[in-house]
Amino acid sequence: MKYQTEFRDPQLAKGLLETIAATVCDYPQVITLMEVCGTHTMAIYQHGIRALLPEKIRLISGPGCPVCVTPVSYVDHAVALARRPETIIATFGDMVRVPGSSSSLLHEQARGATIKIVYSPLDAVTLAEKNPATDVVFLGVGFETTTPTIAGAILTAAGKNLDNFYVLCSHKTMPGPMAALAGDPELQVDGYLCPAHVSAIIGANAYQPLVDAYQVPCVVTGFEPLDVLQGVLMLARQVINGESRVENQYNRVVKADGNRKAQELLKQVFEPCDADWRGIGKIPDSGLQLRSDYARFDAAQQFPVDIEPAVEHQGCLCGEILKGKVRPNDCPLFRTTCTPEDPVGACMVSSEGTCAAEYKYGT
Repeated sequence: MKYQTEFRDPQLAKGLLETIAATVCDYPQVITLMEVCGTHTMAIYQHGIRALLPEKIRLISGPGCPVCVTPVSYVDHAVALARRPETIIATFGDMVRVPGSSSSLLHEQARGATIKIVYSPLDAVTLAEKNPATDVVFLGVGFETTTPTIAGAILTAAGKNLDNFYVLCSHKTMPGPMAALAGDPELQVDGYLCPAHVSAIIGANAYQPLVDAYQVPCVVTGFEPLDVLQGVLMLARQVINGESRVENQYNRVVKADGNRKAQELLKQVFEPCDADWRGIGKIPDSGLQLRSDYARFDAAQQFPVDIEPAVEHQGCLCGEILKGKVRPNDCPLFRTTCTPEDPVGACMVSSEGTCAAEYKYGT
């Protein structure tokens, strides 16, 4: 396909792999690089990139899947709201099958709850328009990539004076978790393949504070095989040369300052807050909550519900997998109790989850 095959050229890939191998051959240590983007994770598995790299390059997957990092307590909250009469839960598809402590939205749908899969937050606004006697709650799960679209939906609902459209917020931001993991002495990340979609919004410059604080190299990288390989090479060169800076491999899309219009939308509707990340815990200022001017759209404030105590599923290692400390095959539930047809953890549910990628493509 035009504009795609250019980034999958086997001869160029071979040349990059040879250059990577020559670059790291005399380096005395294994270089650990982490990708923090679910699309990167799927691309690396799909194209077998990890197996092609020399042994001195170790690729690990981090908390790059927004569905995966959403805590169990949020799923429990969504389930409790789904049980309210005259309520429609509108959500992107992956969230429907994520297990909570004792149920899921899919199970609640089987029991009579109204769950609608939408492809855009504006679809949820349309649902609210068409069902004026029903409360429509959109599940606001995602990183900076999708949150501006949710901000736009809220502004659209406000402009239409809708009084039955709400959002249950679980918006998260980078590079907060990257900083948390960079400071983890057990992990020892040598460099980050920075998320491309997120970077298109926040810009490559957003990672400079991370570099300054932790002296960890960062390369914003595209999704195609040649993108990833070039990003790996750029990081390896920084590590070997003892450098720490932000580089932008994906400059055909990502700009230094990002998407100013999207950033303005975020600032208008949302403000920073502390957020819970599955497996990592609470990270200061790594989430987004609605500003007071838009509090009437906050489902958590408008609908107090009883939420069961959050219980993590015994034996599930999603949290450790999201931190890059173990791989899916290390989990005792992987491919046995936990499968795509009957998932135990969110990493097996999401199309961007590490366990789903390992199950589908293996390494």
